[in-house]
Amino acid sequence: MNYELLLRECNMKVTPQRLGILAMMCENGHISIEDLYVKIKKQFSSISLATLYKNVNAMIDVSLLKEVKLPHMKSKYELAKTPHAHLLCESCGVLEDLEMDMNEVSHLLASKSDFKVNETNLIFSGTCHNCQ
Repeated sequence: MNYELLLRECNMKVTPQRLGILAMMCENGHISIEDLYVKIKKQFSSISLATLYKNVNAMIDVSLLKEVKLPHMKSKYELAKTPHAHLLCESCGVLEDLEMDMNEVSHLLASKSDFKVNETNLIFSGTCHNCQ
């Protein structure tokens, strides 16, 4: 994946820290800001947590990253991709993507109610195969 091109397409300045953040996001799939900070600190020892938040939020603002808000847990972050749902294991905390047509879910909701959907965040909670 060409992270430099992604940043430029979003009109963001290309910096080594931003390239590192994107590479780690890609490598880890879903990651909390705290875990990302521990990992990025190994590569960029002078980066502060405030700088990391600033960069992550800037990338969210241009739809390069997405925040996954989890019930009763801290948010995790992922590279933005096609709309999808998530599977969350309540035992071990693993978070996985579930490819499904979120437009279909939105249309179903719209047909059953008078509600205009702006954003869909669908999380299925349960127990993964390893924890069962």
